[in-house]
Amino acid sequence: MNKMKIIQLKPIKPTIMKHWNRTCIIILILCSMLSVPAWSQGKPAEPVTPNASTEARALLAYFYTLSGKYFLSGQHNYPNTGERNSQFAGDYIGKTPVVWSQDFGFAEDGDTDSYLARPDIMKEAIRQHKQGHIVTLCWHAVPPTAEEPITFRPLPGYDTAALASVQGQLLDQQFEDVLTPGTELHKQWLKQVDVIASFLKQLQEANVPVLWRPYHEMNGDWFWWGGRYEGNYTTVALYKQLFDRMVKHHKLNNLIWLWSVDRPSQPGREFERYYPGNDYLDMLSLDVYGNDFNQSYYDGLMELSAGKPLVLGEVGNPPAPEILDTQPNWTYWVVWAGMVRGTSPEDYEKITGDPRYVFYEDQAYLDGTAGYRKACGFDPIEIDRSANFTGEWLMSECESKVQSFGPMSTPYKLNILQRENELKVISTSVVEWGDDAISEQTFPLDGTDLESTTFMNARRIQNAYWSREKDTLTIDSKVTFNFGERPMERISKEVWTLKKRGKKLEILRSAPGFMGRGGGTSIIVYNKL
Repeated sequence: MNKMKIIQLKPIKPTIMKHWNRTCIIILILCSMLSVPAWSQGKPAEPVTPNASTEARALLAYFYTLSGKYFLSGQHNYPNTGERNSQFAGDYIGKTPVVWSQDFGFAEDGDTDSYLARPDIMKEAIRQHKQGHIVTLCWHAVPPTAEEPITFRPLPGYDTAALASVQGQLLDQQFEDVLTPGTELHKQWLKQVDVIASFLKQLQEANVPVLWRPYHEMNGDWFWWGGRYEGNYTTVALYKQLFDRMVKHHKLNNLIWLWSVDRPSQPGREFERYYPGNDYLDMLSLDVYGNDFNQSYYDGLMELSAGKPLVLGEVGNPPAPEILDTQPNWTYWVVWAGMVRGTSPEDYEKITGDPRYVFYEDQAYLDGTAGYRKACGFDPIEIDRSANFTGEWLMSECESKVQSFGPMSTPYKLNILQRENELKVISTSVVEWGDDAISEQTFPLDGTDLESTTFMNARRIQNAYWSREKDTLTIDSKVTFNFGERPMERISKEVWTLKKRGKKLEILRSAPGFMGRGGGTSIIVYNKL
């Protein structure tokens, strides 16, 4: 037996230990930095699609600039309706949503969800992209147990072994077959997916990047693809199978992949059970209805995201500014079709007045997308902000705030004809004891004097001139009253601006007091008839 030699170690000096601790800390920090993904250090990640298109990379990079800073507006449109709901939202809100959302449909001809609208949807998606909108698509997928068209919900007395609706559940063996190559249901699934891929290829050939949100609300059990997390045949496995088919087989490189979930409102819907991993998604999407913007939902997605962008794929109402205060990293929201009026005009005014919320006309969007547009081969978006006041306008007394004599001193109706160099205004005022009083004026729009007479035969000189962008018209007025040998001048100003995408005329009138009555500033609002 060998004898063991015992070596006695000398204690380390405190100064050496201090330097050693500092060195260890530095090494640990460097190692942790090496293990942190690039996107969590403020750098945009590459799309998970190999060899992603230039346009897709540029679009994803743009979304990384939004987190914590800007929140894009969006609106969903039913398949058979083109952009009708987006147009309605723009008129109702007064600003145009940035994101145009659509679905591939599933229903019969004539239905708003008709799958036969797909060719028109592709044309509209290309048009929206060229105009400067961002395109997002989802798919209420038909179950492999059926052929198109189908219904949204199961019909009464349906055959549970032959599901023919978007909502409902496949049998366990059927779901397993969908995920098993060689089975009839797998072949049917491939056929259905290949049809959708063919349409997405049309957009790829047109250089249109797509925010692609398949199998949405996958942690819920109301759609045939959702709610499965136990064993090998899961919703996550189905999502990955779709990813592989579209990316590896069809070589689609224009898709930004959105992993889409609903709120984890009950056991079995926890996000983690359905997370496919960062290699299968570019952005994380949550659907929220009933204003249920629970902070824990946001925090849970932030923990999973590793810095990847968060979106609200579907909402009934956009989150209020106070929600955004504590959940700042949402990058866009989409109001579902038919739900625009679920948010009041007053609440929309709060949203449009907050610079964090971004609409198509906002300078933040025009400036922010300049690089993305360049990557797409387009010039930056240009908005024609010039005003055209032509039309018949009716005063809204409830929206107006009129000083001095109130509404009785203000025309209740304006008929306006705007030409290149002049503005013809026919004003109609109420006379309580007789017929309406009608007056007509034609303003030169180059600032030259317009002379007329007004109350008490006073001489009036008016000058109308445009702002630099021709979006605002200012009318200066000087009225001279002669009281004996002592003339008195009264100077006032009107500033005309169009609101609500040209549907509302707002006149800001400032004037001094007159004959003992106080002056001040009036806001006169007219709605276009």
